Amino acid sequence: MTDFVPAKRVQRIKESPSTAAAGRVRELKASGWQIIDLTVGEPDFDTPENVKAEGIRAIREGETKYTAVNGTVRLREAIRERMLRTTGIEYRDDQISVGGGGKQVIYLTFTASLDAGDEVIIPSPYWVSYPDMVAANDGTPVILHTSPENRHKVTPDELRAAITPRTKWLVLNAPSNPTGVLYSRSELEAIGRVIEDNPHVRVLTDEIYDEIIFGDDRAVSLAEAAPAIRDRVLTVNGVSKSYAMTGWRLGYAVGDPAVIKAINLLQSQTSSCPSSITQAAAAEALTGDQSFVHRSVAVYRERRDRAVELLGAIGGLWPVVPDGAFYLFVDCAGLIGRTTPSGAVLENDQDVTMFLLDEASVAVIQGSAYGASAFFRMSFATSIETIEAGAAAIRDAVDTLS
Repeated sequence: MTDFVPAKRVQRIKESPSTAAAGRVRELKASGWQIIDLTVGEPDFDTPENVKAEGIRAIREGETKYTAVNGTVRLREAIRERMLRTTGIEYRDDQISVGGGGKQVIYLTFTASLDAGDEVIIPSPYWVSYPDMVAANDGTPVILHTSPENRHKVTPDELRAAITPRTKWLVLNAPSNPTGVLYSRSELEAIGRVIEDNPHVRVLTDEIYDEIIFGDDRAVSLAEAAPAIRDRVLTVNGVSKSYAMTGWRLGYAVGDPAVIKAINLLQSQTSSCPSSITQAAAAEALTGDQSFVHRSVAVYRERRDRAVELLGAIGGLWPVVPDGAFYLFVDCAGLIGRTTPSGAVLENDQDVTMFLLDEASVAVIQGSAYGASAFFRMSFATSIETIEAGAAAIRDAVDTLS
């Protein structure tokens, strides 16, 4: 028997619900269940060949040593080029940090900036890790509940009401995980005006899905839309989602040199630098042939449309049509209160997801994990055939409810 007691910062956080769901699916599959897994939040495509080839080249040519804390010269140039191309903003070396994935960069941002009692406004539905990363770093997550009528986007009035003298950050994720909704330029300008009126507040914009957009509009960065607050916007991105490089682990941030310096200081005392091999591959991803991105987005768009069509035809379910990313956030309030064939009453979205797993062998994640009930999130980063099979199984299960 161990007498080890985890530090309070560890006791304050919980396992990621998406990680737990994926683990449960793996266990069921290992025991022989045939599960239709719609939980996975990563592309089902392989990393582009030109990117893999660059990683192999880096290994063969000995690019396997430590790099600067904020990345190789080539990677920083690639990030600068990419940001200039997509936002029109030119960033210097002292405005760039790189890390082992966007998640690490966000975590180190909170480590570098939060003291006990500092508040971070997190609009819900939110990516499951934001509140726990804030709590682990002694901050206080302030959940700002958004409205389905506003497509789950925070409004200026809601934001203004949530800001207090202790507010340190607003977290803005668009396209969002789990809803996939995107802010327009005018909506970002309005948010920028609220932040301009509150000079003690910074904004962390998580733009990891900004290349996966389904309409004619592109994803506009807050730093671009609201230049008056640009020095208080930290833009976080990476190569995991757009380039199917989740396992390579490379994220980056651009923004205020003072914030970047603090993040890089922490980075120097944690992992020193990201993998040199991954940095070479990421530089190729950001500046090389972009045809993979265009092809994969076209496939995601087809899958989205099919998923919306099929789920929307099931009574009691109302999917939020995403502007980007590869998730469908489905309102399942119409199933709450109904009774399963075994006589159990579905009392919340957790019950709904367990019912779908038990009766339909379909794995999705409850909306309450993202701070919003009654919903569930399904990923369409999988084949059309899997989406169709999952939707059919969900339909048949729902038909058994009374």
